[in-house]
Amino acid sequence: MSSSNSEPVGRRNAIKISAGLVAGAAAHSRGARHVSAAPLSWEEYSKLDGLRMAELVRTREITPDELLDCAIHRAQAVNPAINAIVEILHDRARDAIRKGLPSGPLTGVPLAVKDISFAMEGVLSERGSALFANARGTSDSTAIRRYRQAGLVPFARTATPELGLLPTTESVVSGITRNPWNLERTAGGSSGGSAAAVAAGVTPIATASDGGGSIRIPSSCCGLFGLKPTRARVPLGPDTFEGWGGLSTAHCVTRSVRDSAALLDVASGAELGDAYWCPVNKRPFLKEVATTPGTLRVAVVATMPPTERVDDECRTAIEHATNLCAELGHQPREVTEPFASLFPFEKLRQAMGVMVLVETRMRVLRRIGQLGRGLQDRDLEPVTRYYVDIAEDYSAVQLAEARSIFHSASRIMAAFQRDYDVVMTPTLATPPIPHRRISLSGLAGDVLRGILDFMPCTQMANWTGQPAMSVPLHRTPDGLPVGVQFMGRFGDEATLFRLAAQLERARPWWETRPAL
Repeated sequence: MSSSNSEPVGRRNAIKISAGLVAGAAAHSRGARHVSAAPLSWEEYSKLDGLRMAELVRTREITPDELLDCAIHRAQAVNPAINAIVEILHDRARDAIRKGLPSGPLTGVPLAVKDISFAMEGVLSERGSALFANARGTSDSTAIRRYRQAGLVPFARTATPELGLLPTTESVVSGITRNPWNLERTAGGSSGGSAAAVAAGVTPIATASDGGGSIRIPSSCCGLFGLKPTRARVPLGPDTFEGWGGLSTAHCVTRSVRDSAALLDVASGAELGDAYWCPVNKRPFLKEVATTPGTLRVAVVATMPPTERVDDECRTAIEHATNLCAELGHQPREVTEPFASLFPFEKLRQAMGVMVLVETRMRVLRRIGQLGRGLQDRDLEPVTRYYVDIAEDYSAVQLAEARSIFHSASRIMAAFQRDYDVVMTPTLATPPIPHRRISLSGLAGDVLRGILDFMPCTQMANWTGQPAMSVPLHRTPDGLPVGVQFMGRFGDEATLFRLAAQLERARPWWETRPAL
């Protein structure tokens, strides 16, 4: 679609504002206007974050249908190359708009939904697995219900590896999801479909979940902002309370910091009957984005055991981020060795294996119970099947011990962070890796080694339950994104949003997009 010279000047000027707008600097007046007959081009659409889209819908300069048209057309144009979307929900999205969208902070914004953790009533929920073929949500998850109430329009399901088990997004069922910046490299996982869709300009916001880094990993790979909330910040109900025994949380990947804050305002808060919840923020997270963080004490951790080798580009990313933090008035301090000595990393990784494999086996057994048959060879990929089989031998004592190890780590981290406001690490130990390097179709030992080599630092925040974010602050000489991770105190997303917005203003990443 192309823009037209007959389009109102007000809309054209509004859409051209990008980085400054995202930082909260947009300030131009507009009278009441009616929507132009001229279609919204993708170039115009791609300059808008979700909050700006919603603002233009409120002022009647664009319509939800127009935004949906752009999202669907862009998806159809790029998905053959990136394989990020497994289904476009044309009719459901159109029907939601036709019935009338609620008036909310994100009314009319197209939302891509990860095909795990975010059930939608009547919509396929296949989780990247042949075992879950034709499975459908029996009701909207709590998060989806809250997103709809905020005016968002779910329009697509995004790819995930089988049962969300990998830091890459490739499966026998859905194929390989490719990085929009380099089609030969991974988009990350397990929310790789969501991240690839946002990076490719399909939508400004896509849902994501994170049990060991699955929001932050694809954000780093695809040059996006990705924040994993505090444990229990976003409820997983009504059918689930905890994911992976409390390791997993739900939120999104976005291009702008403020969209992430706005969506967390929408989704956060305990659901009736939740067994526990995290501290309530004192004010909306969106207001934190406009607040300076003050002087932060930053603990810089270069890597975590047992991974010693970190790619030069990831080290450079940390060095540049350290220098930038100092320039912004913060107080970074290198603490890799003392930090590593505090935690029982081997026990923590073993505990995670017990928790994830037991919960995976539970979900598989529940599914075959629904199907009324036994597990068949074609149901699962080889490594997933191996995980399910060995989990049979884990005891209830081992599971209880795993939870105890995580809770102990949370206390250690809380004590450490009495002296530091945030902990900075590489998000990943390497830039985005080639496809098939970490795959459930290979060998379990290769998967474990691949995970340790690729993502030694993201799992800590899942073990301790604290919030963490990946910020796209670096690029390799050949243009691949490299993220930097910041972990906040338990319940303190506010500090992370303040810092992220400051970094976004200092090193804006909006103007660079993949050439798709």
